[in-house]
Amino acid sequence: MVVAEAPHLYTGLGALYERELDAHDVGAVMLTHKWQPADLLAPHSDIDVRVLLPRPPADWEEWNHRLAAAHTASVGREISHRRLLEHPPGFAFTVAEADGRLVSAPELATWSLISGSARDFQRWKSRAQMAPWCEVDERFYQGILKARLGGRYQLAADSTDNVVEDITAYRRHCVAWHYLAPCWFAAAALATRTRCPGKTAALTQWRPDGLDGYAELFLRHAEDQPDARPLSPRHLLRTAHVALEAAMRRIPDTDRTADQADEHAHPDCPDWVMTAGMLRVRVARWLYYLDPPPGVATDYLIRREEKELRSAARTLTALAANEVTSAQRLAARMATLIPTGPTTADTLRTSLALWHRQKSTVEDFLSLTTSDIHP
Repeated sequence: MVVAEAPHLYTGLGALYERELDAHDVGAVMLTHKWQPADLLAPHSDIDVRVLLPRPPADWEEWNHRLAAAHTASVGREISHRRLLEHPPGFAFTVAEADGRLVSAPELATWSLISGSARDFQRWKSRAQMAPWCEVDERFYQGILKARLGGRYQLAADSTDNVVEDITAYRRHCVAWHYLAPCWFAAAALATRTRCPGKTAALTQWRPDGLDGYAELFLRHAEDQPDARPLSPRHLLRTAHVALEAAMRRIPDTDRTADQADEHAHPDCPDWVMTAGMLRVRVARWLYYLDPPPGVATDYLIRREEKELRSAARTLTALAANEVTSAQRLAARMATLIPTGPTTADTLRTSLALWHRQKSTVEDFLSLTTSDIHP
């Protein structure tokens, strides 16, 4: 499959996914995916969906069962979907949250529309791009770097279990598109204090003196169009280390305080919404990981849950603070339901049972509104 086919492939994949969600009555009024169309490179890139709902469902647990069933049906349509639809959606938000600027601007700036109101979507994207740079941006982009730099990116952790074509090309793709490009994207944003929409845009538009050759090299390898004698994945990884070390030196040291995005907004609201948005789809992920379609590997996805759950627990603990308000007390109770330590199949089964027993706490937290957080 050549790269030129990618836009058609992912457009069709998005349409199929929309049909399955509708068939399972998921109730989405808009679907988006992370990154831009140019960043989705067939057959290696997966599509990372975000679901927009008109309002919270009456029962989040039951809704997650329908979402997991829809995802399972979509993956079962075609063997390549094991990779292209690697996992259920990463977030679920309400339209009111997106419209109220409670989805973090750097996250929303990366979105592309699958289905729904193009007018609303463009308005949200424009506002995300134009919002003043703030501490949320610093944490978002620094988090990308901290997760990958200093030896934290491990090529072996990019599992090939669900890859059905050219493992060597996929490993080169992982180096270029899972390691180098996200870091370049984050470095470009931090250096320019602008929200870059995607990886290709960063490599194309941010080229400090001396780094142009690296940008060109990794754009070629991302598209699996290397030179006549392509570098091995390991050699490419060593080159990526060198390129990123040079790129990090282009991020200026600054003691400037990030601007407030809105002097009338509560600065912790995006943290509440982003954490709730991520936890709203966890049950669907766990159900899919524990009972995937035949031939689909999910052990590596189960292990990856640890990172996001640890981050959620940390954020919930910070949001709970001294537990003065009812929302803070609810956040504290929710934090106790987040598994800690390495995630295994047994961990997820235990968590599913715990969330079911504590359903009222989970449902109340996932449906919190801004007026609940700051009455």
